[in-house]
Amino acid sequence: MKEEIEKFFKGEIRNDEETLKAYSKDASLFEVRPKLAVFPKDTEDLKALVKFVNEKKGIDPTISLSVRAAGTCMSGGSLNESIIADVSKHMNKIGEVSEGGTWVEPGTFYKDFEKRTLEKSLILPCYTASKNLCALGGMLGNNCGGEKTLRYGKMEDYVLESKVIFSDGNEYTVKPLSRDELELKMSQNDFEGDIYKKIHNLIRENKELIDTSKPNVSKNSAGYYLWNVWNDNKFDLNRLLVGSQGTLGLITQAKIKLIKPDPVSKLLVVFLRDFTHLSEVVNVILPTNPESIESYDDATMKLAFKFLPEMIKSMKIKSFAKLLFSFIPEALMMIRGGVPKLILLVEYSGSNEKEVDQKMKDINEKIKKFHFQVRLTHSLEESNKYWTVRRESFNLLRKHTEGRRTAPFVDDVVVRTEHMPEFLPRMREILDDYSLTYTIAGHAGNGNFHIIPLMDMRDKRNIKIIEEVSEKVYDLVAYYKGSITGEHNDGIIRTHHLSKMYSADILHIFERTKDIFDHQSIFNPGKKTGGSKEYTLSHIAVEP
Repeated sequence: MKEEIEKFFKGEIRNDEETLKAYSKDASLFEVRPKLAVFPKDTEDLKALVKFVNEKKGIDPTISLSVRAAGTCMSGGSLNESIIADVSKHMNKIGEVSEGGTWVEPGTFYKDFEKRTLEKSLILPCYTASKNLCALGGMLGNNCGGEKTLRYGKMEDYVLESKVIFSDGNEYTVKPLSRDELELKMSQNDFEGDIYKKIHNLIRENKELIDTSKPNVSKNSAGYYLWNVWNDNKFDLNRLLVGSQGTLGLITQAKIKLIKPDPVSKLLVVFLRDFTHLSEVVNVILPTNPESIESYDDATMKLAFKFLPEMIKSMKIKSFAKLLFSFIPEALMMIRGGVPKLILLVEYSGSNEKEVDQKMKDINEKIKKFHFQVRLTHSLEESNKYWTVRRESFNLLRKHTEGRRTAPFVDDVVVRTEHMPEFLPRMREILDDYSLTYTIAGHAGNGNFHIIPLMDMRDKRNIKIIEEVSEKVYDLVAYYKGSITGEHNDGIIRTHHLSKMYSADILHIFERTKDIFDHQSIFNPGKKTGGSKEYTLSHIAVEP
């Protein structure tokens, strides 16, 4: 296969042991060994590769293609047994930065993109906690969200236009269409027109089922977002392609909308002794339009204090002693009353200090009735200490736990905020029944929590635990009518659990969607549709 591809491919092609081993893993639990890793120079390379895979499918049914960039996917979305195309090496160009739309290629690392956008005081606000590691391609594929999603929305809200290679090997421009433009597009007697016609008909014929199947939560990355495509006035396939994990086509460029953030922001820190009033306080805060409502649990707080000097060093501050001293109030609070079960970080922003200070005072007054302990931060440095606990504690835990590794398998659950006080203790009970070591952090304003245990994957008994805990946690999520993934997507780890959220009828419509775009299943198979428990469990890497 390598020799055949070399005839038309300008980029590098590798099948050496070191390369294949590297591309058999991402940030997930899995190990899936590819046959080939390629590094396309440009869109023409990718188009030719798609046509090659399409032609070879009849001879070799196992051949397929998955695109990869940073390899930070926690669901196994970038793994494949056939061909991996890494776009981060060459396809990483950024166009002229503009608030109205900036063209960017999928291999661009977000940290490089942000550097350019900040030069014009602009950001893409759906950035993830892993923004120093991830790339735009993965952000598009997973429909990413993060700490600012509460106010600004997810990636699906920021794609104005895209260029996509469909399974016929040709590149098409995808943008919102009016009713008349849609009629014209569907009248085309070609592959593109056929996709638009079939997807439109699929949505029209199953409108009631599709609309009632939409998860009633503020964040969701599970399944295909067919409910977002057509509102009787605007038809936008980008709303389906974003979050599809490269299973429907390959995005070669995207025109991204940016925002100008408020220049001033401050943090209110709320310490909760239990979950009793969690939903009440969150629902008091939400109408005040905070920038974010983030959270972390008591295990995270204990970890932060256990390795406090090391954590503070990671903050790269000028006055180590001053910041160390600033943690004394929290330490005294823990000594007097114990560690809070949950810490909420509520961020407000505005055009000036006076405006933000007033917001902080107003919300402090509103939540006084709960008798929580509260801290109002007065500087960026003071706010950063809490953000560092939220972002860095898990890395510390991983470093200081020998023989165990991160095990993301129930890492992204979502419920409505009113269900959080019941849901969180019940979920923790499931995890504690298996004596798992884990931390909980997440986006409390969205009811979205990240639970990532540490496990010794040399012990094969943990594979059984992973499946049992997944079944129980996702059954609990289904009971509260939530989502099994708010932003990390389905991948290998969750595709076979989609039946927890969706009926057999809507799952069949997802299969038809895949078939319309990719009849031969050449794009990233086994994600969104076609996954199985057997495949998932058999590809968990049994080593740290």
